[in-house]
Amino acid sequence: MVIHHSIRTLFLGLLVLTLTACDPENVTDSATTAVDTSKTYHWKMVTTWPPGFPVLQEGAERFAQNIKNMSNGRLNIKVYAGGELIPPLQTFDAVSQGTVEMGHGSAYYWAGKVPEAQFFSTVPFGMTARGMNAWLYDGGGLELWREVYQPFHVIPFPLGNTGVQMGGWFNKEINSLDDIKGLKMRIPGLGGKVFAKAGGNPVLLAGSEVYTALERNTIDATEWIGPYHDQRLGLYRAAKHYYYPGWHEPGTVLELTINQRAWASLPKDLQAIISNAAMAENVRMLSEMEQKNMSALQELKERPKVKIHRFPDDVLAKLKMLTDETLAEEAAKNPEFKRIYEAYQAFRQQNDAWSDISENAYLAIEK
Repeated sequence: MVIHHSIRTLFLGLLVLTLTACDPENVTDSATTAVDTSKTYHWKMVTTWPPGFPVLQEGAERFAQNIKNMSNGRLNIKVYAGGELIPPLQTFDAVSQGTVEMGHGSAYYWAGKVPEAQFFSTVPFGMTARGMNAWLYDGGGLELWREVYQPFHVIPFPLGNTGVQMGGWFNKEINSLDDIKGLKMRIPGLGGKVFAKAGGNPVLLAGSEVYTALERNTIDATEWIGPYHDQRLGLYRAAKHYYYPGWHEPGTVLELTINQRAWASLPKDLQAIISNAAMAENVRMLSEMEQKNMSALQELKERPKVKIHRFPDDVLAKLKMLTDETLAEEAAKNPEFKRIYEAYQAFRQQNDAWSDISENAYLAIEK
């Protein structure tokens, strides 16, 4: 059944206004009690993604358009891709300083500034998108995240997830942990620290540099995202060994960041529109990633030079052990990292116990 665009927009707007009265968000002390429907807001959003980047940049732009539609043009957000207004990795700082009102990226990009923020992005051998959503929305994770960002005058919201990523492209087979020693690989965040502990050499590269570096053997391996984005980047032309699973990024959360003062300036109905539009786009991006990855994987399987491998069990077991050591070492150095780590682990243990007798048990049934 086809619904006329204007009717759909009106319905969404009415739905959000209905939700406003019971909106559980409480991230500001704003005492706004009346809605001034004559006032129009013009905001800027900067992202860490290249212009036209599928799913991620497109999702940020769709989110902005949905807010414009639901607010009947009262909140207009101009989205700038990475480098168009500021460098990609300065997104968090720009929002924190109030240079722009909004940003979109992932929390591990600011690990140098806020190491504990990585728990709100992804953790090697950690929770998948399902577990992360449960923790953030209903397990206290989002409240912790906002506590962590509060000193920077930034309010975070989940806004997208890559799902379980792939393990990466390698120019040789990985049969044991010895094959990782000395290997130069583009791998960020906590995964990079674990890779270094395994004897590898993690390299930080922007997405635009990855293909060239792999093709010219400046690096020996790279992880990127998943089959869809990896194929678009042409990584199969630079290396033929494609490994899974993505132990380093099992469910990478993407984040919307909003400057605290800008948020407080909004009436409650526009705050509710943003909150609910972010939740809707969070689901939409993950769904889109899953669909595009399953199609792209089939195409990669049909490419004659591509060899798809599962990491050997003993390699994964040793990387898991090194992950535990890395997290313990980071926690010993940083009390705030330790606090968030303990909260993450407490929820994860419950999530794992439930998953073992629900989804994991179902998936183990022989089809």
